Amino acid sequence: MVSIFAKRMETLGTETAFEVLAKARALEKQGKEVIHLEIGEPDFDTPKYIKEAAIKALNDGYTHYVPSAGIPELREAIAEHIAKTRNIEVSPEEVVVTPGAKPIMFFAILACVNPGEEVLYPNPGFPIYESLINFVGARAVPIPLLEKNDFRIDHEYVKKKITKKTKMIILNSPENPTGGVLTKEDLKVIVDCIGDRDDVLVLSDEIYDRIIYEGKHESIASFPGMKEKTIILNGFSKIYAMTGWRLGYGVMRKDLAQKVAQLMTNSNSCTSAFIQMAGVAALKGSQKDSERMVEEFKKRREVIVSGLNKIKGITCKKPRGAFYVFPNITGTGMDCRKLGDYLLYEAGVAVLPGTSFGSYGEGYLRLSFANSVENIKKALERISAVLEKR
Repeated sequence: MVSIFAKRMETLGTETAFEVLAKARALEKQGKEVIHLEIGEPDFDTPKYIKEAAIKALNDGYTHYVPSAGIPELREAIAEHIAKTRNIEVSPEEVVVTPGAKPIMFFAILACVNPGEEVLYPNPGFPIYESLINFVGARAVPIPLLEKNDFRIDHEYVKKKITKKTKMIILNSPENPTGGVLTKEDLKVIVDCIGDRDDVLVLSDEIYDRIIYEGKHESIASFPGMKEKTIILNGFSKIYAMTGWRLGYGVMRKDLAQKVAQLMTNSNSCTSAFIQMAGVAALKGSQKDSERMVEEFKKRREVIVSGLNKIKGITCKKPRGAFYVFPNITGTGMDCRKLGDYLLYEAGVAVLPGTSFGSYGEGYLRLSFANSVENIKKALERISAVLEKR
């Protein structure tokens, strides 16, 4: 049979988290209890004041088309927030609101990267980076994030890989899946390598910027001369427990913002109006719910790291940000995919193999601690028990 699909579809990847979730749901339908440590979303409810703002917006008539780049109120609130937290000047015209943060990845790469150009990206890292680079016909150049470097970049390696063919560098800090955090020193290496080149952009994925446990978040956009070369990607899903609301944004120079808004017009038309009003409330309202959530994640981090390090064949570094651990499982003698399946079917614990995040993830698993302490402890007991009986 002749294929109806365009060749480019062969290059498009996926997120293994949803595949593992499907397997886990199938087991649950059979009556098996599964503890979910595979999905990267907060287990907290969206704060009440945000939900009330959305309901009010619906009742006030925010149910129609709005500008593709976002409603003025939200663009202004985002500009104020980023300006204050990154210590840079930001205008509303430099903000584009999208249904979730993923479209910013897609649109930025689509708008700026030509076939054959090189894009550096973290590996292990969020799998959609590599997927989209390949989709536009560019060359994906991995930046290995190794445990021996605390899952930060290797400075000398990055210096060698930034070449004349480099068009974009993707950064993610705090990082999914490792929980690693880039330091100011790490970012300065990249800034110095770019120098005065105007043909290189940085896509800085800062979605976990406020879920950080030691130190503070550093943005490459804050370095002198880097704001015009940086696309900040962020959103409301993680810090406000709004994954299902689909509300994200990008902050970038005005000419690029216009192109990204044009891509919004051609794809989504606009982001839901009443949800954008909920975003305004989120940024301008009390942050206590978010702060309490991060404190709870910090407590869970201690439980899961301590527990994993007591299991034979597993060692685990303490993540500095996000809500994931990335334990080394080489001591078990199993590759990560086999171990992931083994833990799901034998222990009823859903986790992700490290290779879901790239080739450098072999020898690791990703576990989300966006689950209760009770469930985390139960999962650890099950993992320990099934590994002991092997």
